[in-house]
Amino acid sequence: MEKVSAILVCQNIEQEIDRCLGSVSWADEIVVIDSFSGDKTVELARKYTDKVFQHEYPGYSRQVERATDHCTGDWILVIDGDEECSPGLKAKLREIVAAYENGRPVGYEVLRRVAAFGKWIDHGGWYPEYKLRFFRRENLTYEHQEVHGAFTVDGPVERLQEELNHYTYETIYSYLQRLNNYTSLQVANKLRSNPDAQAPWTKIVFSPVSHFWRMLVVKGGWKDGYHGLALAALDAMVAGALYLKLWEYRMREKEGKGNLPPIWNDEINEAKRNF
Repeated sequence: MEKVSAILVCQNIEQEIDRCLGSVSWADEIVVIDSFSGDKTVELARKYTDKVFQHEYPGYSRQVERATDHCTGDWILVIDGDEECSPGLKAKLREIVAAYENGRPVGYEVLRRVAAFGKWIDHGGWYPEYKLRFFRRENLTYEHQEVHGAFTVDGPVERLQEELNHYTYETIYSYLQRLNNYTSLQVANKLRSNPDAQAPWTKIVFSPVSHFWRMLVVKGGWKDGYHGLALAALDAMVAGALYLKLWEYRMREKEGKGNLPPIWNDEINEAKRNF
């Protein structure tokens, strides 16, 4: 029977790692790439595998690629530290591996269900959400970006209805902590895809309004009550911060003093070390 390698890319997740790795302990191999955690993440990870490596964070897809280099399995399952492979998904993935034949799908998008602020979120564009997380190692290719880098496969892909539980954002505080790095890296993504990207005042003003209205009203976020309202408001903040940071970057660039805000992973890592 073919083997499965589970990959975890992480940093400072000592409160979540047992739930995460415990849910994939059925895999033939677990590979962990840690970005120099300052808590007990590495110590706890070693309870599940001796394949624990540390490397500075260069972006999600690049870190996954680094983990794949340490894998020996025929199949790869990628899981994040705040996720949990449900019993139903575990059974389905094992069934896929056992029955695999050439010509069948080489990649699978799993159905991810999100919990935010202690509640399962069923609207606002959060559910259903499908993520490519299980695939044959030999068919894998990468799409690198500074944030939300991804991977794809050169072959047929199928969707699964079994759920991957995602316990994101325990608190609004944790959401706002992530927002700063996320929006800076999004500026880098925009400049990479369009080096002439600008932030006109219309984007700064109306993009947050558009995001709020779309998530809360058009996508039915209001059905999740105050949780849906909070997520829509926070999504509007992300949109506003993104375009304000792009405006700031262009302004500093125009000044020509070489003091540009950090927007690339290596710059942000350096800024954290010097903070």
